[in-house]
Amino acid sequence: MIPWVLLDTAKIPSDGGELRLKKRGAEFSIMLGSNELMNSRLSGSEEALARLSCLRVRGRERPQILIGGLGMGFTLRAALAELGPDARITVAELVPAVVAWARGPMAEVFGDSLTDPRVSIFEGDVGGLIRSSRSAYDVILLDVDNGPEGLTRKANDSLYDLPGLSSARTALTPGGVFAVWSSAPNKAITQRLRKAGFGVDEVGARANGTRGGGRHTIWIATKQGDSPGSQAQS
Repeated sequence: MIPWVLLDTAKIPSDGGELRLKKRGAEFSIMLGSNELMNSRLSGSEEALARLSCLRVRGRERPQILIGGLGMGFTLRAALAELGPDARITVAELVPAVVAWARGPMAEVFGDSLTDPRVSIFEGDVGGLIRSSRSAYDVILLDVDNGPEGLTRKANDSLYDLPGLSSARTALTPGGVFAVWSSAPNKAITQRLRKAGFGVDEVGARANGTRGGGRHTIWIATKQGDSPGSQAQS
């Protein structure tokens, strides 16, 4: 068995702990403590996050996409594959080292996705971008943690509470899509999304796509009605 080699570490802002980038042969892993946040061999559910969401806005002219969390670029590359040349994708990544890893030791994993003219990188908190935007994005994709409860950083909880979801709704264009990746089901987020004015589909996805792997959950929430408090049924 080839041993894991530690390549680098990075602090998560606001006392969020320390990320560790590891490599074993051609395989990469990003760890937080004993939790593996992502692995370069397991991309299926992150790709589904982008694919299922972008399908909902197919046909829109010049779609604007916001991705929260660069990670290993699975969601970004899947979105690029689904979207046409007029799309614009902003990727918000809180930890600058993650961007450096993407351009450095994991450059082969990312390919040319970071130099694609449709892509811009924002090194900062995706929550700030969401709260400062109004009808700016056709799709918002969040994969900033292990799900809608802060693991890497407690402040991430504010993305998924009712005020945070209402801000996401405000940041979306009419009929826009807000999608969240999670390693496990969470009934509370489904209820809050509906209360915030979204129609919600909860979708299961395998970590390794059609080849199986762990079961993950994706919420595909579509902006409904004109008032944030409107109730929507999936």
